[in-house]
Amino acid sequence: MAKDPRLGAYMIGVVSMRYGVHPQTLRLYEREGLLTPSRTEGKTRLYSDEDLERLEFILNLTRDLGVNLAGVEVVLGMRDRLNHLQEDLERLAHALEAAGIKDVPRPASATGLVKLASHGLRKRS
Repeated sequence: MAKDPRLGAYMIGVVSMRYGVHPQTLRLYEREGLLTPSRTEGKTRLYSDEDLERLEFILNLTRDLGVNLAGVEVVLGMRDRLNHLQEDLERLAHALEAAGIKDVPRPASATGLVKLASHGLRKRS
């Protein structure tokens, strides 16, 4: 699915300067499948606000926690699967409620999972 480039469209140079990351590093993250910026017709990379949040998460893992790119890929994959499972649980809860089943536990309480923002990661002491 193509991202809407109007929702925060930042070129690679701006992102590079803002986060102190070399443009080649951003290209590497894209080659590795960690980031997927949209492209203009002229093939210029455009990073959305969502891409920047993901980049911040990646940088937190690599810079602050010392995770290598293979580990980042695993963590991002697990995070994406967890988000999909959370969405599935929410849909199931709505379907059960629509079917008239009362006292359906909400997904967060049913799983005990809490969504963390990218800045919610902390380095171990």
